[in-house]
Amino acid sequence: MLNVIDLHTYYGDSHVLQGVTMHVDPGTVTAVLGRNGVGKTTLCRSLAGLTPARAGRIVLNGIEITRLSPHRICGIGISMVPQGRRIFPSLTVDENLAIAARARASVAGARESWDVQKVSAVFPRLAERRRHRGNELSGGEQQMLAIARALVANPVLLVMDEPTEGLAPMLVKQVAEMLVRIAERGVSILLVEQKLTIALTISRRVYVMGHGRVVFEGAPEDLRRAESVRKEWLEV
Repeated sequence: MLNVIDLHTYYGDSHVLQGVTMHVDPGTVTAVLGRNGVGKTTLCRSLAGLTPARAGRIVLNGIEITRLSPHRICGIGISMVPQGRRIFPSLTVDENLAIAARARASVAGARESWDVQKVSAVFPRLAERRRHRGNELSGGEQQMLAIARALVANPVLLVMDEPTEGLAPMLVKQVAEMLVRIAERGVSILLVEQKLTIALTISRRVYVMGHGRVVFEGAPEDLRRAESVRKEWLEV
């Protein structure tokens, strides 16, 4: 579904991604773990076309997207939920979703629609708050809106950068449950996360990054057994 092959990305002369290779299977959650500063956000930005890679390949459903612009990548099927949510604070829930839906109509063609009704079934709290502005929502509600906004662009792959950051434990659990339901509806998820427990619970495959490279790849149970990997690359 998604194949990332020997990806190299720079910020100026700083070589951030140093040959990252990974894949995401259809309809699954794949987790990317690692400490701050190892290149996880840069990976997300490269997949979305926001920080283009200088070398390597990104292939989505057989289509090479490595050199495409962000809006074309969105049209082909990648939506990103950025770190920090970045919803429009002065717009209502409905208006935030409408903007994403209009963008979808212009670039995504006839792909099956995630409309407001379907999003409301996954996020009933947003349906209750549909006329509230973004800055009137709680942190958990803002995160739900950021995910819902990405979904109405009708992605085949949802790239999520630290979606549980700053949320209370109960909300972290709710977001995790939502991601499972979204994957069950056929949307693949690449989940960049620092909370090891959540990542191991909902993902089918796990990658650990260190110094711009993949230092571990395996199933969640493999990482649970790999104490040396956790100590060297994940624990503070």
